Amino acid sequence: MMETIVNARNITKFYGDFKALDRVNFSIPTGAITGLIGPNGAGKTTTLKALLGLCDFDGELDVAGRDPRKSRHKLMEDVCFIADVGILPRWMKVDRALDFVDSVHPRFDRSRADTFLANTEIKRRSKIKDLSKGMITQLHLALVMSIDVELLVLDEPTLGLDIIYRKEFYDRLLNDYYDGNRTVIISTHQVEEIETLLTHLMFIDRGQIVLDMAMSNIPDQFVEVLVKTGNLDAAMALGPIHTRNMLGKKACLFENRSADELAHFGELHTPSVADLFVAKMKSNKLNERVNVDE
Repeated sequence: MMETIVNARNITKFYGDFKALDRVNFSIPTGAITGLIGPNGAGKTTTLKALLGLCDFDGELDVAGRDPRKSRHKLMEDVCFIADVGILPRWMKVDRALDFVDSVHPRFDRSRADTFLANTEIKRRSKIKDLSKGMITQLHLALVMSIDVELLVLDEPTLGLDIIYRKEFYDRLLNDYYDGNRTVIISTHQVEEIETLLTHLMFIDRGQIVLDMAMSNIPDQFVEVLVKTGNLDAAMALGPIHTRNMLGKKACLFENRSADELAHFGELHTPSVADLFVAKMKSNKLNERVNVDE
């Protein structure tokens, strides 16, 4: 088994004069559940398109041992791409949706999908437009989890669903699909909902990767301190990458500072992915302004 399933080196992509990706470098370990997170226009969709061979680019990219630009047809035997669950054709009947996926993907296991749907109230002759959102979620899950691939790419998979159905989608994905060998990439704005699923984290902003690390390494590299009254000036002197008000105190988030060095300033916490994302985005914008001024 390959140690990494995706390796990107100096990936650059222009749309006219707009640079969507700027010499991007990253690797995704085999078996990881990776969150690709960034603001609108950051380059998430372009990154996914490059991985799937849906756009040309400069640089070197290896996905499951193949260059997506040259071997897209073969690559798609080992990769499955799912956008938000709302894109299933509403005019199509459930059994025709199963027939379609069965005809286009060689790794689709129809019997597995049938078994999954047997535990739902979905009728095979129903049109998708007549299904509830919960049923559409279940149908999409049946399609996703019945395709045996090395890499599953999800782009905003639960967009427009309420929290109950979003939770069901991710619970099923983790418990019924992920086996430790398959690799999953999830691009989403709903950071809090996928945090507990992730083994790997990537932040992208303005076409550049600003964070790329295993979730298990976050506590070693990032510490947030709820600073005690009287310690703020000393804490600020160490250069936190972000500060915010919390419980009437100032919370300072530090990068590459040890817990021992910070402990006497106040209560220590490992930042959530959402707080870390906000901090890195603001820090990146500040660094860009400094570089422009220089």
